[in-house]
Amino acid sequence: MNVPETPVHAVPDDAFLLDVREPEEWVAGHAPGAVHIPLFDLPARVAEVPEDVTVYVVCRVGGRSAQATAWLNQLGRKAVNVAGGMMAWAAADRPMAAENGQPPYVA
Repeated sequence: MNVPETPVHAVPDDAFLLDVREPEEWVAGHAPGAVHIPLFDLPARVAEVPEDVTVYVVCRVGGRSAQATAWLNQLGRKAVNVAGGMMAWAAADRPMAAENGQPPYVA
């Protein structure tokens, strides 16, 4: 699968960041401001993904987000996979938040 990809340090701070991980992964830690739509739910919720901006797609390490990126691009959206996913995001010390009151981490 050949999909456009960008390193985490190149994701703009104001980007539309789509997190396609499972709910328990999201709760443990995610990028602030990201939009959470699990990969399985994406076809039913694609209307929530903007058509007029680049969508940066992230998962844990990049596999699920690559699938989502390819699918979104087939629909005519402009999507880019975030290389290395949230593991790379955390390793690059990009901001993270958690939904459970605990320090954020990549689950």
